[in-house]
Amino acid sequence: MVVSDAARWDRRWSAFEGELSPARVLLDHLHLLPEAGVALEIACGLGANAELLAGRGLSVQAWDVSPVAIERLSARCPAIEASVRDVVAAPPEPGSCDVLVITRFLRRDLAPAFMAALRPGGVLFCQTFAREAATDRGPSNPDYRLAPGELLALFAGLRPLAYRDEGRVGDLGAGFRDEALLVAQRPF
Repeated sequence: MVVSDAARWDRRWSAFEGELSPARVLLDHLHLLPEAGVALEIACGLGANAELLAGRGLSVQAWDVSPVAIERLSARCPAIEASVRDVVAAPPEPGSCDVLVITRFLRRDLAPAFMAALRPGGVLFCQTFAREAATDRGPSNPDYRLAPGELLALFAGLRPLAYRDEGRVGDLGAGFRDEALLVAQRPF
């Protein structure tokens, strides 16, 4: 029996009782957020990133395929426009946001739609798992992990503002490991 993505994530988010923490890509680059505008978080889960964005004064939309995640986020943060949405079937409209946040979600075929969703001057915050990892944290299927430098290639139409992909270089017990991150701006 094949379990749908929504059912799989519903089970995960129903059982989750841990502390929510925004992604490193946002925490380390808060200074690159605009003072106002529309922010969209794709595959938001329980919405730690969306909550941080709302706290910074942005008008926030948060999408996830899991009704459980959206219900929990809506109950916790009613100011966020949280919606059950399959981004593969219905990607964001072109020019619809000033900030786009994508963490631990990888659909290479949607990169052009994600870039188009940004308004001129809009900023992408992206972080997901890398193939060159120091631990076994993250998906075991390499299709759901980035090759070295791949994040830059996927969003080549944007101006990179910050990028990290440390792979297996140097002291594997230090630094930012197992994931790659990119902050990039759509040209004006």
